[in-house]
Amino acid sequence: MTGSRLRWFGAAAAIFLIAAPAFAQTVLPDTPADDPLDARDAKRVDRMEKVVRELRDIVFKAQRTGAPVVVQPADTDARMAEQAAKIDDLQQTLTRVNGSLDQAAHDADQARRDNLALQVQVKALADRVTALEQKPAAEAPGPPPPPEPPVEGPPKPAAQAAFTAAYKLLLSGDYPGAEAAFGAYVATYPDSPRTPEARYWLGKTLVTKGDEQKAATAFMESIRGFPQTAWAPNAMIELARSLVALKQPAQACATLAEIPKRYPKAAPSVAAKIASTRVQAKCVAP
Repeated sequence: MTGSRLRWFGAAAAIFLIAAPAFAQTVLPDTPADDPLDARDAKRVDRMEKVVRELRDIVFKAQRTGAPVVVQPADTDARMAEQAAKIDDLQQTLTRVNGSLDQAAHDADQARRDNLALQVQVKALADRVTALEQKPAAEAPGPPPPPEPPVEGPPKPAAQAAFTAAYKLLLSGDYPGAEAAFGAYVATYPDSPRTPEARYWLGKTLVTKGDEQKAATAFMESIRGFPQTAWAPNAMIELARSLVALKQPAQACATLAEIPKRYPKAAPSVAAKIASTRVQAKCVAP
């Protein structure tokens, strides 16, 4: 059985050795414009030519080396399809990378604009604190201002009820609700005696969500005129902490230095808070 196969393969090889050169030298005539062969027939002819060339190479190699001939199916088309798929994957990846780069560039541009706006706001705060720092150091706190005359608007019980409701929200841990309530109180009762305190608590709620810029503004408005209240020294400490968060350590240190001058009888806990905040701001020892 093995001898018959070898004789058959030898005969086939001889035929290809004779016919292959002639076939390889045969030039197909140019296909006229009105050739009836469709694209499928043309591809079939191309594949036949490719198979003949591969068989010729195999026979010539066997003739030169004397090694047994192993005929394997051609996989050129499969490889080309595989390479085409890889190229398509690379193109899709490149498209995604370009999209990510465009988004990153847009985000960087937006962050740059936000940073410029923040710098303008921080400078305004720094100017206010500098004005406070330049006041005479020997200036003693004066007596609390006389109560303001009543103004037209909602009756006082309504203002007190609004403040109490906002403070209850703060105690319950509903900081977004407390922020909205204290903000509404400040807008509705701008001249109420408790409006500065409402601004202080509003600043505290803003700190909980990391809005140090608005918190610093609220604290600064709350201590305007240095009110003689129990919460005022803490408001100045909170202002200093917000300034530290806003990268304004010099202004924070100046604010902290002003507290003992304005509130010499503040509670002992205030001194401890001042000391810890000075460490955060890296203030120079007095």
